[in-house]
Amino acid sequence: MASRVYTLYLLAALFIVSSFFVADNDANFNTTAAERNAERTFIMVTPGGVQRGLIGDIVHRFEKRGYKMIAGKMMTTTEDLFRVHYVSHQTTPFFDDLLKLFSSVPVFAMVWEGKDIVKHGRAMLFGDDDLNPMPGTIRGDYSVDIHRKVCHGSGSVEEANMDIELWFQTEEIINYTLCTEQYLYEYI
Repeated sequence: MASRVYTLYLLAALFIVSSFFVADNDANFNTTAAERNAERTFIMVTPGGVQRGLIGDIVHRFEKRGYKMIAGKMMTTTEDLFRVHYVSHQTTPFFDDLLKLFSSVPVFAMVWEGKDIVKHGRAMLFGDDDLNPMPGTIRGDYSVDIHRKVCHGSGSVEEANMDIELWFQTEEIINYTLCTEQYLYEYI
């Protein structure tokens, strides 16, 4: 009886291991799931989100969706970094107050990777309308008003690339494969 159970376990293990080597028959035969779905975006938990202890909840939502964090760090924003990142807001009346907040309270900056992460990441953050976030979105569930956002996300692939380059050094980004990528992206 014990040898039969052992044999079944061995066969199951061989099946699982062999499934990792199954290749799909599409045009991307020589690429991995990660290479085909390697769009990246920049997501930041803002000072309000950090102060309210929302980092874990926000990270959890992205992980539940199947996305992979490839960089993350808690940091206090320098004035220079803030001015470059929020250059479009420099003429607004609230810019100086925002600068004081961001340079005195930490943020949690992240790089996420996955298929259509920029578009879906923004949908997860606020839905279709940045000014009126929908319930069920991160801002819709956690933000009290438009000026108390708990997170920020890049608006396009180009913006994401600029944000990532601005906030992270190349060596801070870790390229790796999740064991679940096969189930998320491969055609088995």
